[in-house]
This record gives sequence, C-alpha cells and structure tokens, in this order.
Amino acid sequence: MIQLSRWKVILVVASAILGCLLAFPNLLSSAQREALPGWLPKNALNLGLDLQGGSYLLLEVDVPAMREKRVTNLIEDVRVTLNGDGIATNGFQRETGGVIVTLSNPGQQTAAFEALRQLAGAAGPSGQVERTATRVGGDRIRFAYTDTALAGMGATAVDQSIEVVRRRIDSLGTREPSITRQGADRIVVQAPGESDPRKLEEVIGQTAQLTFQMVDSENSVTDAMAGRVPPDAELLVDEQGTPYLVKKRVLVSGENLTRAGVGADQSGRPAIDFRFDAAGARRFGEATAANLGKPFAIILDGKVISAPTIQSAITTGSGQITGSFSIQEAATLVNLLNGGALPAPLNVEERRTVTAELGADAVSAGALSTAVGFAIIVVFMILAYGFLFGGVSVIGLVLNGVLIVAAMSLTQATLTLPGIAGLILTFAVAVDANVLIYERMRDEARSGRSVIASMDAGFSKAWGTILDANVTTLVAAAIMFVFGAGPVRGFAWTLSIGVFTSVFSSVLVAQVLLAYWLKTAKPKKLPIAE
Repeated sequence: MIQLSRWKVILVVASAILGCLLAFPNLLSSAQREALPGWLPKNALNLGLDLQGGSYLLLEVDVPAMREKRVTNLIEDVRVTLNGDGIATNGFQRETGGVIVTLSNPGQQTAAFEALRQLAGAAGPSGQVERTATRVGGDRIRFAYTDTALAGMGATAVDQSIEVVRRRIDSLGTREPSITRQGADRIVVQAPGESDPRKLEEVIGQTAQLTFQMVDSENSVTDAMAGRVPPDAELLVDEQGTPYLVKKRVLVSGENLTRAGVGADQSGRPAIDFRFDAAGARRFGEATAANLGKPFAIILDGKVISAPTIQSAITTGSGQITGSFSIQEAATLVNLLNGGALPAPLNVEERRTVTAELGADAVSAGALSTAVGFAIIVVFMILAYGFLFGGVSVIGLVLNGVLIVAAMSLTQATLTLPGIAGLILTFAVAVDANVLIYERMRDEARSGRSVIASMDAGFSKAWGTILDANVTTLVAAAIMFVFGAGPVRGFAWTLSIGVFTSVFSSVLVAQVLLAYWLKTAKPKKLPIAE
C-alpha cells in the first residue's frame, strides 16, 4: 500500500488543483467574483442565518380553517346542484367533513342521490374518490369528503403553502432562503439578509391575485404597445414576454377556484382540469356562455399564464384548458393555479431577528475557534510525530479543509455555526486516522520489522478501524440530516462531506507523500519508532 502509484499521484494533484480552484472565490468580494472569466467557478459559501444575520419565522398552517372553508364550498355546491335539478330541501345540517341534506319530498331521494353522486365526480388527483354521497333514512342524504381526503388536505395545504411562501420571499430578492416543513403543519422560514421579520410576514400573508379576464380581440396589441391602450383594457405579458391586451373587468377571481389538476384532452395530450365553487361556477358559466369563440386570459400576479379560447359554455363549475402543453408545463401551470392563493391561513408561532452584527460576531468566533483548534492539532502532531510525519498530517489537514470548502461552494450548501463545529470535528477525525496509522507503524517497527514493512502494515492494518469509525460517523450524520432541521442538517451535511475528504486526505495523501519520502530518502530507521 505504500507504493508510489502513478494513479494515486495524479488523483492527489488533480484533487488539490480542483479544490483550490473551487475554494478560491471565497477569498474574493462579490464584485471580484462577478468579474472572473466565465470558465472559472464563481460560487462561494452560503452563510446561514446565524452567520449572516436575517429573519426567522415559524408558521403554522391553519388546516382546520381550510377544511371548514372546503366544507362550506361543498355545502354551496350541494345547494346549487339540487336547486338546479328542481329538488326542494328543508335544511342543511353541517357536520365534520360534510353536510346532511333533508329533502322536502322523500320521493325525490333517488333523484337527489344520483345528482349528488354525479357532483362527487370521479377519482381526484390522488387516484381515490374524494367525496361520497350516502342515503340516511328516507328523506336525508349525507354528502361529505372521505376520511382519506380530509387527512390528505393537511399535507397538501402545507406543500402548497411552502410554494406560495417561496415565491413571495423570492420577490424580496432574498438570497437562498430556507423554507422547510417542520412536523405535520408547520413551516420554518429563514431569510438571510432580511432584517425585518414583520416585512416578511406582510409579504407571506399576501394572497396571490389570480383572475380570469377576457382578451380584448377588438383592439390591436400593436396600438396598445404604442401607448394607445383602450380605457377598459390593460396591456399584460406572459412569462415569455408575449404581450396581451386584456379587459379590465374580472370574470372570476382565484378565490373561487377550489382545485386544479393535470388531465388529458380527447387526444390524450396533457391538459389542465379545474373546478370552481358554486359562486364561481355561476359567474364563469354566464361569462363563457356570452363569449363563445373568444379567448380569455388566466392571470396570476399581473402576468398571463394562459389564454385559451372558449369552446363552449362552462356551466358545471369545472372545465379544461387545452393547448400544446408538455407534461412539465401542465404540472407547472397546475402548481401556479393551486398555489396562487394560500390554501389556508398562516399563523406566526415564533419570530426572531439575527442582526448583521451578531452574524459577524458569530463568523469571527467561528473563525477564531477553527483557527485555535487547527493550531492545537498542528502543535500536537508535530510534537508527537516530528516535523516529517506530523508535517504530512498537517498538509493533509490543510487539503482536507480546502476540499470541504470547495465541496460546499460547489453544492451551494449553507454554512451555519453548527456547521463550523462539524468542520472542527472533521479535522479531529482526520487526525485520528493519522494517529491510528502512525501508532501501528511504530508498533511494527519496534517489533523489528523493516521500514517499508512497518509503513505498509501501518496503512493496511489500520484501514479497517478507520473505515469502521468513518462509516459510523456517516450513518449518524445521515440520521441527523434526515430527521433534523435547520442548523442540525447544516452540521450533518458538513460532517458528511468531511468524512469523505478526511479519509482521502488522511490515507491517500499521506500514502503519496510518505512513499515519495521513502523512495528518495531510503531511510534505515523509521523516525517515529524512536
């Protein structure tokens, strides 16, 4: 194992050059990094909230309120459906997840049951039926969400809220915000560089404006772009910058949209299925019946996301947007429709502000502790194993630190204060490997073996222990990363990167350097055996 193999030398040299190249941008200012040639890496370490300063919010998604709203919409759907079929009712008894309808004429129960079964529709996005109709006695029908649908509402609401919150924070220009789920119904928002958490709350609390408006086909878009915009219209663009002249009158707003999903048209191509509540269905039906053959625009936050043509009056409260969508485009559009408005209220459970000064103090303290820890390790290794073997460990340690910074810069991992602790721990683990190797060499030399045999035994026989220790550390880091959140995950990620780089620097780099020394010096005795 102590042979000076060409592939080992090439690997060590290439890793050192690449590591220095990736870590170098961290020594430059932001302006200097931007001025670098395009072929050079420009990514630097992302400092976490505790190092850079910023705002921290813990939000609770009010899932019960969202379920109440869904049940209210369901009751209105039932009312409109039965009234439209001429079925009289005596009352609606609200209950958890649904409603029990009492009919005025028990003889109409079969007709009412069939109407509500049709209203329940087919399976939803999850592949399961979301609403069911059940006969209760001779004059009552229960129409409600299934237990599975009610249970799934919470997870869906949190996922949608995270996407809405992410878009809202991105609009502030905050760099690398961290938005993660915590538990079943909470969201943790960390915005480095944003010093006002209340401003963050205001932006997060805003509901995305989703509207359905008619496209103005009677006037020219070119004239509008030249400044001649009709008084009842406005000029908007889509994500690609294509201009649209749109009527100002809002046909239906996103508040009436209950669900959107990816479907398929008659030719099997991706399409967008959507559904309104009772009030939205009525307004949308009246608008589409009066504008057959005309395009209407779906507008989110002032941008046109689609402009389909009305093929027929949509009076059922549901419809389909067809076009030349790819599956990815359809999924993105569905995400925008479902995420255009917060599906449930967000309650602020906790807010914290980390000032830039505190962040700078944390950076200074972290840098100082890292430097002190590194210095102590250097002194110990040189005193214990001399300038040659101790110096080899120090060189490996320096390369280890460079590779960790390079890997974190490349992956754009966020460095937190616990991450610095993980960095220091990584240095200690790296030195442990060298200590195991050197002590094994020392034992072999004292037992009378030759220099080359002692060095070879040191690497080969210590490898099992080194591998076991690092795999154990890696497993612990993986557990922390999967089940932890925020700083804990930062610590786990830094530690995981350090496991790989420390094994590389402690074993392979030491092998190459010591093999070169052995080849050139041809020693008769092992220096550390004395």
